[in-house]
Amino acid sequence: MIEKRYITVKGQPVCRVTLTLPQSMWAVEVSLVGDFNEWQHDATPLSRLRDGDWTVTLDLEVGKSHQMRYLVDNERWLNDPSADAYVANPFGSDNFIVVTDPDFEK
Repeated sequence: MIEKRYITVKGQPVCRVTLTLPQSMWAVEVSLVGDFNEWQHDATPLSRLRDGDWTVTLDLEVGKSHQMRYLVDNERWLNDPSADAYVANPFGSDNFIVVTDPDFEK
């Protein structure tokens, strides 16, 4: 699930995005990897909540389309089913897109 809120941080508009994966997904660790963190595998780990869900919240630049993927246990790539769009990547699969334009309609 992807939730977006448009807020102002230090006088600048940002899109605060919360991404959540369900507890039913078995994993030891999950990271969010994308263009926002230069595709670094360990830069944006998800936290495990008491109910077992995985979550991360980040502030993204408004007015852009951000490509990303989940990396599960440093070996399996997943996309978010609630993404705004998908785009082919050079590895023969897709990246998911989060659009941070407040006027965007899915």
